[in-house]
Amino acid sequence: MSNVSKSPWVIHYDGSSCNGCDIEVLAALSPLYDAERFGVVNTGNPKHADIFLVTGSVNAQNIDVVREIYNQMVEPKVVVACGICACSGGIFHDCYNVIGGVDKAIPVDVYAPGCAIRPETIIDAVVEGIGVLEQKRAALEAQRKGA
Repeated sequence: MSNVSKSPWVIHYDGSSCNGCDIEVLAALSPLYDAERFGVVNTGNPKHADIFLVTGSVNAQNIDVVREIYNQMVEPKVVVACGICACSGGIFHDCYNVIGGVDKAIPVDVYAPGCAIRPETIIDAVVEGIGVLEQKRAALEAQRKGA
């Protein structure tokens, strides 16, 4: 089992958003904001990811996709809702096709609101998520030793 605090792998999914937060997540992963200084690596495979970054709201068309990505991730895992739409549905909350924020589909560990969310806020949320991930990892280890 690797030490996640040294290199957390993230997977990013953009739900039904305006793409503003999606672009900011990509900016946070670029050399300008240098999320790699925290060891953050972007992956396209949920089985390799420790942290699930979700932008955009949940609707009937993407709720199964969000759940499928989440279910493919190995425990422990952390979900970060990036942007106000991922947190609550945002400005699209009252639209006929919007169910709400990501927490309507899967459990969310870190909420990072903003419209559009700033790359610095995304990095802060990922760092907070690393702390949550370490707590979950410690709890799993304690549970395994107790069993």
